[in-house]
Amino acid sequence: MTNTITIAVSKGRIFKDALPLLAASGIVPIDDPVTSRKLVLDTNQDDVKLVIIRASDVPTYVEYGAADMGITGKDVLLEYEGEGLYEPLDLEIARCRLMLAGPPAAARGQTRLRIATKYVKCTRRYFAEQGKQVEIIKLYGSMELAPLVRLADLIVDVVDTGNTLKANGLEPLEHIADISSRLIVNKASMKMKHARVNAFVRSMAEAVAQRRAGAQSQ
Repeated sequence: MTNTITIAVSKGRIFKDALPLLAASGIVPIDDPVTSRKLVLDTNQDDVKLVIIRASDVPTYVEYGAADMGITGKDVLLEYEGEGLYEPLDLEIARCRLMLAGPPAAARGQTRLRIATKYVKCTRRYFAEQGKQVEIIKLYGSMELAPLVRLADLIVDVVDTGNTLKANGLEPLEHIADISSRLIVNKASMKMKHARVNAFVRSMAEAVAQRRAGAQSQ
């Protein structure tokens, strides 16, 4: 199976948005990820397999060689800070923003803010660059609840439409980073399977360019 290419893809929205790009690159899953209980999905190419896993696990699988390539969000990569992978392509899908958000007046007069987030490293780095010390509380979900129950003053989270923030009386306050899904590659796979990996990266880049051109023509 040394010639097999394994691609780890984040579950949910990223997988759904990545399917047309994969199809344009000639890769279509045979197994239905919704109904199949298989953990490794076969595709129309015998030597290409898909592994559908949690977004936060994708860079780990790729860095340690369990997958040759992966598709995950830039927010995950910013938090991961791994060294065993390349990031050759912005797929321009699943776009959102990493934002500091909270009640409009939450930061006024505060000397040491409490920030709730699952993006601990990104948040610490962002405030360190401003020379500010903050207390970071790690949460895994329902981030908007933290300011409402006074667990934290502000939150750092990914924002798409902003409707959830607005519904809970919060608003985006500071932009931290633009987020989209990225193609990542294991360093050893780039060397040992250079031709195959490079061909896939090129075909995905062409698919992204075609998608972009189609969107611009509408």
